[in-house]
Amino acid sequence: MNESLQEIFSSIEQQRATLLQELKSATPETLVHSKNEKWSTSQIARHLITAERLSVGYINKKINAIGEVENTGLLSELKLWIFIVSQRLPIKYKAPATLGDQPTNYLSIEALEKDWDDARADLKKLLENFPSTGLKKKIYRHPVMGRCNIVHALIFFREHTIHHWPQIKRQL
Repeated sequence: MNESLQEIFSSIEQQRATLLQELKSATPETLVHSKNEKWSTSQIARHLITAERLSVGYINKKINAIGEVENTGLLSELKLWIFIVSQRLPIKYKAPATLGDQPTNYLSIEALEKDWDDARADLKKLLENFPSTGLKKKIYRHPVMGRCNIVHALIFFREHTIHHWPQIKRQL
């Protein structure tokens, strides 16, 4: 795996481990109960996993034509930083329609962890096989940022979790 991809992947793996540890300390009832008639902790986790899984699927489809894709530039970097700031603000955003309106709850923390393990294994496999010549290619399409590269996609996974972390804390 490319060194820059490995660095970001390791950080999101650590982030995921920390989140799973917190979730494991909650009761099963706490995981599926919503205190504010919004998403439960389990639903938030499913949303994060689904977003990651769909993103990896999209990138896997686009990777076959990576040579035909243009590189990201300064505008993409600017959009990324604006996105990071937006994710760190306490503002609610509507989930993209591709993710659905109301994610279902996991039946257990074990099921949640297994699903995320599987999704993360798929991501790791993608990154291990990702061509280092394609790091700047617009291989990922984010609903807000638009077309961006694989590094930006990984940063999105990190920022997406950071964005939902306060919501999870409130539910727990």
